[in-house]
Amino acid sequence: MARVYLKKSTKTASTGSDDVRATVMGILNDIETGGDAAALEYAAKFDGYDGNLILTEAEIQAACDLVPEKLKQDIQFAHANVKLFAEAQRGTITDFEKEIVPGLIAGQKSIPCNAAGCYIPGGRYSHIASAIMTVTTAKVAGCGHITACSPPAKDAGIAPAIIYAAHHCGADKILAMGGVQGVASMTFGLFGLPEADIIVGPGNQFVAEAKRILFGRVGIDMIAGPTDSLVIADGSADAEIVAADLVGQAEHGYNSPVWLVTDNEPLAQKVLDIVPGLIADLPELNRINAEAAWRDYAEVILCEDREEMAATSDEYAPEHLTVQADDLDWWLDRLSCYGSLFLGEETTVAYGDKASGPNHCLPTSRSAKYTGGLSVHKYMKLVTWQRATRDGAKDVAIATARISRLEGMEGHARTADIRLAKYYPGENFDLSAQG
Repeated sequence: MARVYLKKSTKTASTGSDDVRATVMGILNDIETGGDAAALEYAAKFDGYDGNLILTEAEIQAACDLVPEKLKQDIQFAHANVKLFAEAQRGTITDFEKEIVPGLIAGQKSIPCNAAGCYIPGGRYSHIASAIMTVTTAKVAGCGHITACSPPAKDAGIAPAIIYAAHHCGADKILAMGGVQGVASMTFGLFGLPEADIIVGPGNQFVAEAKRILFGRVGIDMIAGPTDSLVIADGSADAEIVAADLVGQAEHGYNSPVWLVTDNEPLAQKVLDIVPGLIADLPELNRINAEAAWRDYAEVILCEDREEMAATSDEYAPEHLTVQADDLDWWLDRLSCYGSLFLGEETTVAYGDKASGPNHCLPTSRSAKYTGGLSVHKYMKLVTWQRATRDGAKDVAIATARISRLEGMEGHARTADIRLAKYYPGENFDLSAQG
């Protein structure tokens, strides 16, 4: 049978999104031209904060002292897990050299970015976990300088728990600035900061657009849209847990899609019955977000069998993918398009969001079809090198001269010619493009 939508979304993640490009471009141009002063003007306008922009050691310590010991221990636990996983990722990148032909050796070398800028949201929710995810991976990668940037509350500044997490995970400087002006300050190296080589971390549509515009001038992890999540569930799944997982992700925001893909209609109907009650029981802000996300963006899709379920999931390429079904190894082998995969009801997206180890900065809006999430690899440059003996490069020089001439690139050809003439005087070579 074809897919049956027991619930169909009326909107997509891009529905109603404002064209913010002109606004963001204007702010970036102003700050690049006006420097620190322009950034301060935008900070006063949008952040409404008049404290120190670069936190002092005393201010960092004072904020850390405000964090309850139990929360500090939780942050330390999450940091240890993220660090351990990042270190394992770092271990998969190896330098090597290989003799391509006798006398010609080529190699790979991994070099971390010198300066990283980590944007940590601080609006609706205090994103402690984003500080852990972004700063820890940059530190493990070996970045020479890490700036953590987070929007301050008007009177209170950055949330103390974010400051503690960024400091504990290894940030060299903490910038109290939000939005486009924060991204611009890290990119342009304002307020005594080094110019960032890469900007990472989630943010609102203005932050995402700033990263999009600046990409190329500076590296970015990805352009993140509204978070999205998909649950695959068969008849063995617990409907209450499935419903809770969907609601747990819908609370992110009014435009955060959640999808259920199943081959079991009774399970689907039960989930549809349970979800409204779970949403109604949330605190007000969370409830408002989840109600809108469920009403406008959620889908429940009935498939014929597990192969159609897998194909549907791959088509949606979700940021977060949960499988609550039999034969988890089959799903692990079969599924190919997702940001992060959660196998079995014993794990859940919230674990990955907060503390289990793999990074929570993940591709949204179906970009999981071509990229993965933030990792130490994002901060690393894999460069190549080569060296050769004169005899080792002889055949390469001959081939280079011929190919270059065939392409019409005579200057390239002559860089090979001159070496052959110097190293092998009196020897004749056929270096023409014709056979």
